[in-house]
Amino acid sequence: MEQLNRITQKPDVMGGRACIRGMRVTVGMVVGQIGAGHSFDEVLADYPYLEREDIMQALRYAAWRAEEREVTLATV
Repeated sequence: MEQLNRITQKPDVMGGRACIRGMRVTVGMVVGQIGAGHSFDEVLADYPYLEREDIMQALRYAAWRAEEREVTLATV
């Protein structure tokens, strides 16, 4: 796993959830926006203090975490 130097976890920030550079922007918030169909440019416009690499690392972190545990999905 390459270094994810923009992803931080601090107990006193957002309940210890993975955040971007210690800010109150969680990886889940960023990944959720991309998953909802928003472009990088739209996310950056909504969160002007983020950088493109923040989004890339959030996606890498989420992909790494998804590989770490098996989640049973509901069958339709």
